Amino acid sequence: KSVAIAIRNRWRRMKTPPDIRKEIVPNNILMIGPTGVGKTEIARRLATIINAPFIKVEATKFTEVGYVGRDVESIIRDLLKHAISLVRSEHSEKARKKAEENVENIILDILVPPAYDSEGNLINEGTRELFREKLQKGSLEDREIEIQIYEKSPQVQVVGGSFASELEGIEDIFQQMMPRKKTTKKMKIKDARKHLIEEEIDKLIDKDKIIEEAIYRTENLGIVFIDEIDKIAIKDERGGSMVSREGVQRDLLPLIEGTIVNTKYGPIKTDHILFIAAGAFHLATPSDLVPELQGRLPIRVQLNSLTEEDFYYILKYPENAITKQYTALIKTEGVDLTFTDEALKEIAKIAYNVNQSVENIGARRLYTLMVNLLEDILLELPENKPENNQLIITKEFVLEKLNKLVQNEDLSRYIL
Repeated sequence: KSVAIAIRNRWRRMKTPPDIRKEIVPNNILMIGPTGVGKTEIARRLATIINAPFIKVEATKFTEVGYVGRDVESIIRDLLKHAISLVRSEHSEKARKKAEENVENIILDILVPPAYDSEGNLINEGTRELFREKLQKGSLEDREIEIQIYEKSPQVQVVGGSFASELEGIEDIFQQMMPRKKTTKKMKIKDARKHLIEEEIDKLIDKDKIIEEAIYRTENLGIVFIDEIDKIAIKDERGGSMVSREGVQRDLLPLIEGTIVNTKYGPIKTDHILFIAAGAFHLATPSDLVPELQGRLPIRVQLNSLTEEDFYYILKYPENAITKQYTALIKTEGVDLTFTDEALKEIAKIAYNVNQSVENIGARRLYTLMVNLLEDILLELPENKPENNQLIITKEFVLEKLNKLVQNEDLSRYIL
């Protein structure tokens, strides 16, 4: 509910008058719940639905400014890179049709170069149209032609730790110092077309417009998911790896509150980026975070452990349910795999019981169970196909495969 409201409020904000729009800040969220209950999944799927720039980071990967490692401002730089990639792929799709037409003409000019008479009239139009027809039908795909393509320029990466922003532009300078050269290559038309289409798309899209749109989306639609935030809340006097954790919290404050981060594409305001932080909070509580950071994550959401019914729902209904993933994998062998409703309920029951008795790893338990359940089938399938190419997973089959592991506590501890 909290996440849905936060996203809808962004849409509402864009509809408000400009003078009030800049004052409306997002309600950042702190998700508290055990591992495997879907904290990351909620944020990731949401970003996909609204086609927003999204980045997931682990709080433990960052260090306080001044220490060796990544500083928190790199989160925003990475978010902008993702936004540029998102916008670029949208613009590329729009330009693809025109690029394909251009490439068809380039290939045609190689196969049948245009010939003109003294008055400048095309004299081999009939032959060209005949070849164009063959190209469109795909009957010349394996014919070899010589094309000129750009060589890949060597990638230059400058590692600067906390000074990444200052050094970011140096990569571009090195890149420009090594201009791309064109080289002639012989390849089949089907391969040449791929290279040429990419080059044509690159010519057709407006790079400045892409960056402008990406900056707008980053500032107004960007979502940053900070996982494992509870790990930087642990109070520890031993120093070592813990030494800069409170510093990371302090560095996050201006980012979440709203600041300007310099990137090689220009400054980015973080005022309207939605921050969703999450953690299991087994060894710490939200009150162990510095008070200012607690204040910047005003919406608290407590996620409960998954129940037996939840596991059954996860196995049966989502589009990417693990049962559907395995059905698709086994379909590649020409075999139809189906799970009976009773089998799904039994898997859900076992998953819930193992989580209670061994270690609660949430929905990830379903992966361990499914691997053990289908291991023999997946191994033997290429040689031993079932009758009628049908495989039905029943409750009895589930009990036979998994009961022994569940009942033996030592086995379940190490295998499940």
